[in-house]
Amino acid sequence: MDKDGGIPMDSRLLACFSQRIRHAVVCLSSDVQAKIEEIRIRINQPIEIRVQNQSYFLTESGQLCRSADQGLVATPEDGQKILNLISRHSVYALEEELRRGFITIFGGHRVGIAGRAVVDNGRVQHVKHIRFFNFRVAREMKGIAEGVVPYLLDNGSPLNTLIISPPQCGKTTLLRDIIRVLSSGKAELGLRGVKVGVVDERSEIASCLDGLPQHDLGPRADVLDACPKAEGMMMLIRSMSPQVVACDEIGSEQDTLAILEALHAGVTVVVTAHGSTLADIKRRPGLKPLFQTPVFERFVVLSHRKGAGTIELITDAQERLLYPSSLRGMNYA
Repeated sequence: MDKDGGIPMDSRLLACFSQRIRHAVVCLSSDVQAKIEEIRIRINQPIEIRVQNQSYFLTESGQLCRSADQGLVATPEDGQKILNLISRHSVYALEEELRRGFITIFGGHRVGIAGRAVVDNGRVQHVKHIRFFNFRVAREMKGIAEGVVPYLLDNGSPLNTLIISPPQCGKTTLLRDIIRVLSSGKAELGLRGVKVGVVDERSEIASCLDGLPQHDLGPRADVLDACPKAEGMMMLIRSMSPQVVACDEIGSEQDTLAILEALHAGVTVVVTAHGSTLADIKRRPGLKPLFQTPVFERFVVLSHRKGAGTIELITDAQERLLYPSSLRGMNYA
C-alpha cells in the first residue's frame, strides 16, 4: 500500500500501455489508481479515465482534469504498441477474442476493442484497424459476500437467487464472491462446499486466460468460458453435474428456458440481471415465466447510491425484507 493510502495499479495492466501512457498513469496518486474503473484510449483523442463513474482526462504530467484540451492524446504509435502488448505480439492468435470484441489479460483485466469490422454473411469475422481500447480494471474483492451469503441459505443449502443491479453497481463482483464462498464452504453457516458450474459468457466472472481463471472461485468451481448462457447451462449440467449453476446478466427467453431446465434437473441457480428494482425485472418479457412459477427464493438488490456495491434489499419470494434495516445501504466496496 502506498503512503497516501491507496493500492497502486496492477503492474500487469500497466505493462500493456506504451511507455508515455504508462508514465502518466503511474504518476497518478495511488489513491486515485485504486479507484480507476476504466481507462479509455482512442487514437488521436485525449485519454479518458473513469473513476467512480465520473469521467476525467489524463494529462501528460499524471493528473486528472475535466478539460479534453489538457488531456494526453493517444497516437497511432501508442495504439500499435498496445495491440502488440495485449496480443503478446500475435494478433492472429487472438482472432476469436477480437471477433467477440474484447481480450482478457493477466490479472483478469479486460480490454474492449473497436475498429473496422470485417463481416461475412452477416457475421463479424474479424476486426481490423483497431483504434479504440477500453481497459476495464478488474478488482477481486474477497470477503464482500460474507455478510450476504447467510441470507441465501436454508439450513446450509443454497437457495435460488437473483441479484438485481443497474450497470456498474457491482453485481458481477458480488456474484464472483458468492461463488467463491459456496465453492469453499463455511462451517459456521453449516455450508459445505458445493460444486458450482459457472457459465462465463463474457469472461467477466472468472476472467479466464488460456482457460485458467484469473479470479479465485474456490476449489469446487468449474468454468465454461465464452459460451452462451443458455447452451452453457445445459452443457455443464450434462457434463459436470453441478449442484449450483451461476451466470451473469440473464434476460432472454433462451436464458429463462435453460434456468427452468436446470431447476427440473434439481440444480440451484444463482444469477444476475440488469434492473433497478424487482418490479423492473418482472416487466421484462423474456423473464416473465420465472415469476409465474415462481423460481427465485431470494432477491438481492444493488444500487450506486453510496457508490458501487450499495446493498439496498435482500428479500424472499414473498418480497419480505430479510436484510436488517440497520444495514440497508451498506456499501460492500
